[in-house]
Amino acid sequence: MTRLDTAQWGADRLRVGPWRGDHRIAYLAPTPGHPPDTATIRDCVLGLRRKGYVSVLTSALSPSEQRPFLGCGFTVHEHLHLLRHGLDRSSLPNPTAGLTSGTADREPVTTRRGKRRDREVVLEVDHLAFSPFWRFDRAGLDDARNATPVSRFRVAVDGGRVVGYAVTGRAGPISYLQRLAVHPDVQRRGVATLLVNDALRWAARRGARTMLVNTQEQNHPAVALYERLGFLLEPDGLDVLERDLPDSDAESEGEPEAERREPGP
Repeated sequence: MTRLDTAQWGADRLRVGPWRGDHRIAYLAPTPGHPPDTATIRDCVLGLRRKGYVSVLTSALSPSEQRPFLGCGFTVHEHLHLLRHGLDRSSLPNPTAGLTSGTADREPVTTRRGKRRDREVVLEVDHLAFSPFWRFDRAGLDDARNATPVSRFRVAVDGGRVVGYAVTGRAGPISYLQRLAVHPDVQRRGVATLLVNDALRWAARRGARTMLVNTQEQNHPAVALYERLGFLLEPDGLDVLERDLPDSDAESEGEPEAERREPGP
């Protein structure tokens, strides 16, 4: 398991590492809202090829963030829905809205702060909730928690068992629902609603003015959940981009070694 490293080319900063622990596929994530220039992307592509990667995937990018990548030979791997919540405190739902109440022999589902000891069971839930391509490994979970200056890691507990989790982050006035996963055994019992409501109220308390979340186009239940809780679909959405890294890269042919820019620490 390899963590993501932050590399800097001039003024451009990118998080770079293997995709979900697969050392054949690189993952490249620019700073949100600050796409790198094309020279940086070309240098990064060459560096990844020299490290043995055979392809590269980006984080989910907005149309403006995609432009320099598209100009460097990247293509769309998958389109994602992007949804936005205005975080109007007067319209925020009750924290337990939609949650199935407990019974005489079962306590209601609750949330608490996620702890280090929860990581393995959280990843088990994640693997059950997502298709193989999108599943987190430890590095992916850590990256979601560290992607913003401030973050919140919450787990949902049913009878002492962790059955779901959410990672929420904030960067200035914008908050992000970075990850949401619920064990299939307890779906449709309001656990996802409980976790999203917790995230919304935390972001509002922290001074965020909006929350963003993305999800796959075919994930209709997730879209319905978010819309029911006050999120609105953004018109453009996001795209994950990809590019192959062939052994003989046309960009490297005839390029003087001295002109290549290496990343800083």
